[in-house]
Amino acid sequence: MTGTVHSAVLVAVMSAVTILLRSLPFLVFKGRTPKYILYLGQVLPPAIIGMLVIYCLKDVRMTAAPFGAPEIIASVLVAAVQAWKRNSLLSILAGTAAYMLLIQLVF
Repeated sequence: MTGTVHSAVLVAVMSAVTILLRSLPFLVFKGRTPKYILYLGQVLPPAIIGMLVIYCLKDVRMTAAPFGAPEIIASVLVAAVQAWKRNSLLSILAGTAAYMLLIQLVF
């Protein structure tokens, strides 16, 4: 098998598996979503965001300069933009841009 054919087969198999996995819930539940799935849909997004915040801030050193200032400023900005616009993508982009600017230009 040539490299091009091998790559094409890999892409085809990965595409088929992705389509199967995406359509599997619709095939299994057939229009009726169980209550526990609805519950998980309500509680998992905030839990995942909380875990991401903990993961992102776990290595911040508050005992050495700059004492976590870029992380705190970016986190406050994310919370403020989220409260103002209610747009997660905009909040994450604003916080990421602010953090990168702070660590590259200020601290």
